[in-house]
Amino acid sequence: MGRLIAVCAVRGLRPDAGSEGVTGIDKAALQGPVRVGPYGVRGDVQVSRKHHGGLLKAVYAYAHEDASFWEEQLGRELAPGWFGENLRTEGIDVNASRIGDIWQIGERLRLEVTMPRTPCATFARWVGGSEQRGWVKRFAGERRLGPYLRVVRAGEVQAGDEIEIVPAPAGAPGLLDTFSWPA
Repeated sequence: MGRLIAVCAVRGLRPDAGSEGVTGIDKAALQGPVRVGPYGVRGDVQVSRKHHGGLLKAVYAYAHEDASFWEEQLGRELAPGWFGENLRTEGIDVNASRIGDIWQIGERLRLEVTMPRTPCATFARWVGGSEQRGWVKRFAGERRLGPYLRVVRAGEVQAGDEIEIVPAPAGAPGLLDTFSWPA
């Protein structure tokens, strides 16, 4: 069983060279219980629901174990929220999720795995520096993407809550099986 180590929401919109002109990728951990509803974490902002939100991508989760890998690769600390995630988990191989897995977090919240994250140019600009060039391909190549989830039942969660996985029906595709990236 895994656990939630942070619930994150946008700190503030940042200027961005993309089509929206701003990005909500800059997220940070929230304190105490946080409500999660159909469109995600209360207080979060999804600038482009077409690409990074809406009902099927209401919540983005990233694993502490994968963040630790990138900390070593990039030589810097990557606090919860740095990947634009709403949930930082521990003790779950989030990339081994199957489409349709249900995550029960805390007493009420139920989320369903819907699809993997597809890294984008906004994410590359966020990374910045010399790592920006080639970042999307590098991130995709490591296949440490993390899942998007839809909210099946709203509820409050907080750091420390346990995450119980109810497996998808037999034959459901794996998260990474649904991810295709041009060579």
